Amino acid sequence: MAKKTTKTENLLPDAKPVKEKKAVTKVKADKVTPETGTPEPKKAVKTKAVAAEKPAAEKKAAPAKAKTVTAEKPAAVKKATPAKAKTVTAEKPAAVKKAASAKDKAAKADKPVETAPAQPVKLKAVEPYSRLTDFDISLFKSGKHYKLYEKLGSHVVEYQGVIGTYFAVWAPNAQYVAVIGNFNGWNRGSHSLNARWDSSGIWEGFIANVGVGETYKYYIKSSTGEDLEKSDPFALRWELPPRTASIVADTFYEWKDQEWMQTRHEHNALDRPYSVYEVHLGSWARNWESPDEFLTYTQLAEKMVPYVKEMGFTHVEFMPIMEHPYYPSWGYQVSGYFAAASRYGTPQELMYLIEEFHKAGIGVILDWVPSHFPGDIHALYKFDGTHLYEHADARKGFHPDWKSYIFNYGRNEVRAFLISNALFWLDRYHADGLRVDAVASMLYLDYSRKHGEWEANMYGGNENLEAISFLKEFNEAVYSNFPSTQTIAEESTSFTGVSRPVYLGGLGFGMKWMMGWMHDTIDYFHEDPIHRKYHHNEITFSTIYAFTENFMLPFSHDEVVYGKGSMLRKMPGDEWRQFANLRLMYGYMFTHPGSKLLFMGGEFGQGDEWNFGQSLQWHVLQFPNHQGISETVKALNHLYRSEPALYEKAFSHQGFEWVDGGNANDSILVYRRMGHDSKNDLMIILNMTPVIRRDYRIGVPAAGKWKEIFNSDNNKYWGSGIINYEPVNSDPVGWHGKSQSIKITIPPLAAAVFKLVPDVPAKYELKR
Repeated sequence: MAKKTTKTENLLPDAKPVKEKKAVTKVKADKVTPETGTPEPKKAVKTKAVAAEKPAAEKKAAPAKAKTVTAEKPAAVKKATPAKAKTVTAEKPAAVKKAASAKDKAAKADKPVETAPAQPVKLKAVEPYSRLTDFDISLFKSGKHYKLYEKLGSHVVEYQGVIGTYFAVWAPNAQYVAVIGNFNGWNRGSHSLNARWDSSGIWEGFIANVGVGETYKYYIKSSTGEDLEKSDPFALRWELPPRTASIVADTFYEWKDQEWMQTRHEHNALDRPYSVYEVHLGSWARNWESPDEFLTYTQLAEKMVPYVKEMGFTHVEFMPIMEHPYYPSWGYQVSGYFAAASRYGTPQELMYLIEEFHKAGIGVILDWVPSHFPGDIHALYKFDGTHLYEHADARKGFHPDWKSYIFNYGRNEVRAFLISNALFWLDRYHADGLRVDAVASMLYLDYSRKHGEWEANMYGGNENLEAISFLKEFNEAVYSNFPSTQTIAEESTSFTGVSRPVYLGGLGFGMKWMMGWMHDTIDYFHEDPIHRKYHHNEITFSTIYAFTENFMLPFSHDEVVYGKGSMLRKMPGDEWRQFANLRLMYGYMFTHPGSKLLFMGGEFGQGDEWNFGQSLQWHVLQFPNHQGISETVKALNHLYRSEPALYEKAFSHQGFEWVDGGNANDSILVYRRMGHDSKNDLMIILNMTPVIRRDYRIGVPAAGKWKEIFNSDNNKYWGSGIINYEPVNSDPVGWHGKSQSIKITIPPLAAAVFKLVPDVPAKYELKR
């Protein structure tokens, strides 16, 4: 029977790799605790012997009433031995047991007896072994099997005392499927899989003496007679590109991030600071001695983790690290959905990198691409000779922008494949969230299509109803199984309710990228300050719709490629003004409602736009102007994390108030940020011009002393040093609709943040 699961975040541990030199004994597997994967103490239980799952005919041949200690097998490898578990000798064949019994009787009668030698097990080239139950098949056909990675693909198991690999692949329109690899000289005829009898379209079988590290593909004879050699859609590891074979692997890892996993819900909550550092692993840094060599996951753990922690980001987001043979795709043309990119190391090394981030108190978000896949002949495209994973209708199945293929969201098995893949990364790799790429392209049938190139839905509209249904199901599955994670949509349209719960009619995402804010902000700051008064509405418009979704403010990789220039070079003016404008823009970003995302290189003002083929320009940090940008981002991250007014009501209109949003002539913005406690309220003043404003009066919500706690014009940020050194006493002068106001000096091209100084009772004087 299928293993019973609960709706808690049980991270199912993959079993340890099986040692091929000796048979694997049967033990009780570790019981897993929610969230952490921490094994509880083991307790042996005697039950009737259960060998590897056998066909009915073979089950009848099993010895009757034999007893031994069995194990509740981990998901990926049956009958594997957990670490330090006590073993019990495997059950002997029937002939040996009878001989032993006769010997015991002879010993009692003091008579010698001859024992028959054990007969060696003779197996077929492909044994009719299965890990799939009828319940599995039922779930798969209905699109509700969310852990297909435990069943399909390649899994090292023990069968009749022999170590080998179980292979299972979905190819319903094939007339013949075989496993080919180094182990059989890539012979298409020697190891043919067995088609299941239940019309599931799954081919499966056990091949002895094939273990971890073996390369393989599936040879598929299509129904039209086409010969195909396909990589395994569920392979856990692939060869190093440009080679494309799958590799038998496991995802067993002894995690040491239990403390993070137990408290993750606090770090990922929507009322907590959420500042994301977006990273492309292949170009974040390279080997100094060999610039063409990538850093491995392990090397990145040594360098990146302390850097991200020092900069103050709460989360890191990896651009797709799923296997993608075409490196210039940045990872967005995924071929191996269940395999970590082999360019940077093994699955376990990626787990180590994620674990090190968790130990440092930093969450890890993975980019996930369910919107399209490449037409590589070795991968998903026309997998069994038919349009299996992609939609057969080119109006729905081909993406004109990326020349790639779109999943058939209306097919149950494809939905199960995609949702299983999403849960796989949250389960096996302890990812803390998924950023879903190109959601807008999924939602609309006419996305990037001209008139006549798309077909309306059943109601005559342009919404892709199947994709919308899929996204809702995906989010429900994620939050049901992993409630302490977040899903984030890269969605650029005005589609309603992207980050609203499914039960309220939304798509169910936790957050949505605020693309309109990003474009309006960059366009505004690109203007020379003398012209900004004519574009004042561009910088204030975002608050009109800022609270219709749970918005994340992104300055992403898309804004620093294809001739768009770096974030620094988008700024107008001479060198000083460019750096001042960039510091000001970051100050605006971190004090604006919503969570934050900044692409690598932007945090120290890299001069050139991003080049995926080389390392970031780390050498510029030796110059004080770039060091000033770095210190600004550090300070803003610290401010964001330490001031509840900036995050407690980040997605609510109750956390924001315009104090003066209409001073277009001076290009000055004044607004208030609020949390649960009014004592934590902040006043933010932005001067979008290089003109110093002295004795500038602003209304404040409370009487008292107001202290400047951040100023982007500070000398340590490479500013001009126009700062308010001492706290400012409020005056009972009505201003900006407030009964109290203060006079301050507003620095040029800078952001300043003020906070009320708490009253400190005077100390009692001792009487003489």
